[in-house]
Amino acid sequence: MKMNRALSLPRLSVCFAVLIVSVAVGICAGAVWVSPAELLSDALTDGLSQNERVIIYIRLPRISASILAGAALAVSGAIIQAVLGNPLAAPNIIGVNAGAGFFTVLCISLFPAAVSLLPAAAFFGALTAVLLVFGIARKTGASRMTIILTGVGVSSLMNAAADTVTTLFPDSLIGMAAFKAGGVSGVTFDSLFPACIFIAVGIAAALLLSHDLDILSLGDNTARSLGMNVGAVRFALLAAAAMLSGAAVSFAGLVGFVGLVVPHIARKIARSSENTAVLPVCAIIGGAFLTLCDTLARTLFSPYELPLGIVVSYIGVPFFIWLLIKKKGGRRSA
Repeated sequence: MKMNRALSLPRLSVCFAVLIVSVAVGICAGAVWVSPAELLSDALTDGLSQNERVIIYIRLPRISASILAGAALAVSGAIIQAVLGNPLAAPNIIGVNAGAGFFTVLCISLFPAAVSLLPAAAFFGALTAVLLVFGIARKTGASRMTIILTGVGVSSLMNAAADTVTTLFPDSLIGMAAFKAGGVSGVTFDSLFPACIFIAVGIAAALLLSHDLDILSLGDNTARSLGMNVGAVRFALLAAAAMLSGAAVSFAGLVGFVGLVVPHIARKIARSSENTAVLPVCAIIGGAFLTLCDTLARTLFSPYELPLGIVVSYIGVPFFIWLLIKKKGGRRSA
C-alpha cells in the first residue's frame, strides 16, 4: 500500500516521536518519580531493584494497555465517522462501547473463568450495537442528528441491560464501577494477549480497506458506479470497527471520547481527509493520547488515582460540545 502524499515521512516521524515521549513520561512518572539516571543505575546492578519491579510489573503493562486501547478506539472512531458520514460519531456516543460492555459483563457473569473469551464477547456486542444503530438510522432517515439520537437510545438500552446483569450476578461482577469508569490499572501482559490479537487483526483490516473507505465516503451511488459491493464493504468496515472497540473495552472498560477526539486531531496532522493517511496517524496518536491521559490519571492527585475514563471525559466532553456548536454553525447538521 502506497503512502498517501499528504502523509509525509516527517509528519509520521513526529507522530512516533510523540508516542515515544508519552511512553517515556509514563515510565518515569507515578507515585514515585523514577529519573532516567536512576533507571540506568539500576540496570547496571545485579537483580531487580524496587524501581525496576514497579516499571516492569505495573507501569509497562499499563502503558502497553493504553497504547493498544488508544490505537483501537481511535481507528474505530475514524472508521465509524467515515462510514456513517458523521464527524460527531464515535464508539461511545453511538452505543458501540456500551454494546461491548454489556456483552463483556454477560460473559463474565456466565463464564467467570473464561478470560480469553472477553474480546470475542465484546466484539459481538459492539457489532450488534453498531449494526442496530445503522439499521435504525437508515430506516428513519440517516441524518447526523438521527444517528446521534439513535446511538443515545441504543447506549441507554445496553447500559440498562448491563445493570440488570450486574444486579442478578452481584458476586461475579465485583469491580463493575471501575469497569464503567474505564481504566487500565491492574492489567497484565497475559490478560492483554487475547485482546492484542483482535486489535492487530482489526487495525490490519482497517488499513487494507482504507482505500475502499475513501471510495465509500463519496456516496453509495458513486461507489457502486466504481464496481464496489457497498453492502459487503460497509459490513466489513463496521465489523473491523466493532472488533477494535470491543477488544479495547474488554480490558480497558468503558473509556469514552478517544474515538471522537483523536480522528479530528489526526486529520489536522495528516492535512488530509483521506483515510489512507488518517488511519495510521489515528493509531499512533491514539496510543500516545491515552498513555498521557493514564499518566495524568495516576499522577495528578498522587497517591490517589483517578479513573482513566474520567480524565478522558474532562477532555472529550468540551471537545464534543465545541464540535457540535461548530457543525451547527456551519449548517452541516442535517
